[in-house]
Amino acid sequence: MDLNTIEKEASAQMIKAVDYLKSELKGVRTGRATPALIEFVKVEAYGSETDLRSLAMVQAPEPTQLLVKPFDPGTVQDIIRGIEKAGLGLNPQADGKTVRISIPALSGDRRKELIASCKSMGEQAKVTIRNARRDANKHIDQAEKDKSLGLSEDAVKGAKGDVQELLKKHEAEVDKLITDKTKQIEEV
Repeated sequence: MDLNTIEKEASAQMIKAVDYLKSELKGVRTGRATPALIEFVKVEAYGSETDLRSLAMVQAPEPTQLLVKPFDPGTVQDIIRGIEKAGLGLNPQADGKTVRISIPALSGDRRKELIASCKSMGEQAKVTIRNARRDANKHIDQAEKDKSLGLSEDAVKGAKGDVQELLKKHEAEVDKLITDKTKQIEEV
């Protein structure tokens, strides 16, 4: 494997880790209602578990309320059960053919728990990013030992430096995501 391929693979793994963190953070509750909070809640409907977003349209008509409009009005009770089972601390109410969910204000303790959870997610992403760097460095070392590639010491050092720069860039992005989410959670 040549050095460019090794760097591209490491970069792809790091980007994937950051993207996964972004999707996880969307589901973390803040003081404001957002459809992403419940889009991926699993709902038992039609004999199988399905994401809520596949069964209904989720809107935030007000900062403290979510409105769920099922595509099939017969699934209202299934949606309510799914949201209750998700353990998000939400109390969905049937309102004719829709489901209304009032988002209560977060307590100070709950805010701290959510912030700690976000920081934990950020650390997981950083571990994944560091593992990608470790794997890339192993591949670079193997390429250096392979005499058929004819790599110079400078090329190897440069490649390891580039991988380290990728790590710093992606770790900084993770830190920014966590900082932004923390601010959203602390916002009253």
